[in-house]
Amino acid sequence: MPNQERLINDFCDLVRIDSPSGEEWDVALHVSERLANLGFQVARDDHGNVIAREDGDRPLLLSAHMDTVDPGRSIRPQVTGERITSDRNTILGGDCKAGVAAILEALQTVHDAGRPRRPVQVVFTRGEEIGLVGASNLDFSMITSAEAVVFDGNGPVNTITGGSPTYMAFDINIRGRGAHAGVEPEKGLSAIKIASDIIAELPQGRIDHETTFNVATITGGTVRNAVPSEAAVTGEFRSMNVESLELLRMQLLAAVGSIRGRYNEAEITENLEMMFQMYRLDPNEATAQLVTRVMRDMGLEPNIQPSGGGTDGNVFRLNGIESVVVGMSTNLMHTIDEYVVIPDLMNTARFCEELMAFGA
Repeated sequence: MPNQERLINDFCDLVRIDSPSGEEWDVALHVSERLANLGFQVARDDHGNVIAREDGDRPLLLSAHMDTVDPGRSIRPQVTGERITSDRNTILGGDCKAGVAAILEALQTVHDAGRPRRPVQVVFTRGEEIGLVGASNLDFSMITSAEAVVFDGNGPVNTITGGSPTYMAFDINIRGRGAHAGVEPEKGLSAIKIASDIIAELPQGRIDHETTFNVATITGGTVRNAVPSEAAVTGEFRSMNVESLELLRMQLLAAVGSIRGRYNEAEITENLEMMFQMYRLDPNEATAQLVTRVMRDMGLEPNIQPSGGGTDGNVFRLNGIESVVVGMSTNLMHTIDEYVVIPDLMNTARFCEELMAFGA
């Protein structure tokens, strides 16, 4: 049985280590030391992902990511009753350090008890929050596992991600013509005005039950008294429907083309990139069967739900690793109201322990 006090302390220690995307070095050192002390062979691939291995056939891959979103520096966790929160000046960082802490606690518990278990590999990735970058650059030659459980879902551990969408990122860059805003504005061509006209032709928010579109940022201009010569728009759309994705792609290109025709003296360029690809979980897959069996043995009823987000599980699946994403006890992720429920965190660590011990 996991040690609750140790688990809480370890989780709080983890979230106190700043690790915004691209700055995961300190937390990588922390988890590498923990894994080495548990007897693993620990290495980092060329991208900086932490990969821990041990001897044994048919290892099970356990995974979570090390990075957090902003505002995520100088996090001060608060333990009140059965909840852990931040001080509401930052996120908590439970996404995904609750998953990291649960994996480490489960490994420590099994190690201390000398309990037989299945061989495992552990992968803690970088840059998940900025488009699954760490997993996409993972050195899969270092991975021998064919099955993975990813601890990166919202809610309690028995919340299983039943599907994840394809994610398309877009960037639109506009170059207009600068001019003095008070003396000769008619000589200018406002890049920000062009950008706003493009945005006005784009959809926004939820399109249907499995499709969303979001204009995320707009930047441009230099000073208040100049017609802005440059602007940039970024955004995303995602769906579990291939036809919806194609329709949104065409709508985006049509909007840019229409505005390009209206402002033929401007330079407008667009770039679209698929950041990750959708999947639907087959509950008859061996890994899904394993996960649900262990949950039921614990008295937890599996709750399979589709998700609008992506995880490293999307990338693992593209690389031939049968993956299941489970909850990690975090709620209201990516907000200053984020919180972790301590009994759920304990269940996450216990599930990880029982998962490793199943059939050993």
